[in-house]
Amino acid sequence: MILTEERFLATYEVRRLKKKETVKSFDCGDADLNDFILNESHLYRKVLLAVSYVAENKLDNYSVSAYFSLANDKVSLNDFGCKTDFNRFRKHRFVNEKRLKSYPATKICRLGVDTSAKGLHLGSFLLDFIKSYFVINNKTGCRFLTVDAYAEAIPFYLKNGFIPLNDEDADADTRLLYFDLATIADDELDD
Repeated sequence: MILTEERFLATYEVRRLKKKETVKSFDCGDADLNDFILNESHLYRKVLLAVSYVAENKLDNYSVSAYFSLANDKVSLNDFGCKTDFNRFRKHRFVNEKRLKSYPATKICRLGVDTSAKGLHLGSFLLDFIKSYFVINNKTGCRFLTVDAYAEAIPFYLKNGFIPLNDEDADADTRLLYFDLATIADDELDD
């Protein structure tokens, strides 16, 4: 069964974890992602480094089906091998007077889907939720979403509109990807 938007909204509630709240049960099949949500997410929140959100299944006693963690980030000259690559990146995105040395972004630090919800495309729905979260009624400027994707997760992010920021990490264990929120802003922005 693949989730539709209607079924997603009827089945799941996405909410931010409270300051000292911990998740008691979660298994996405990745020990690092499990450890973060079970043992570390509240510590990151306490020291203002990242905020975690859960997608709870309303039909299953609000069990945690997925989570994601967000932090502030930026896309800057340092992310590119040379200034020419950075200039090429920003040239078609910004007019001359808006060409800065860095641009505001939000990093998706972690995203995990419990094995009980695998195959439902819940991860894609959460990425769409995050994208709209920073476009609709946005409280601060945020142009890009970034993620340091594990090699095995890269196809998932590419399928969801993310693009490699550069080619320097093409063969690394993780790859820096970005999503330009301006590609959806015109359709989503409130007046």
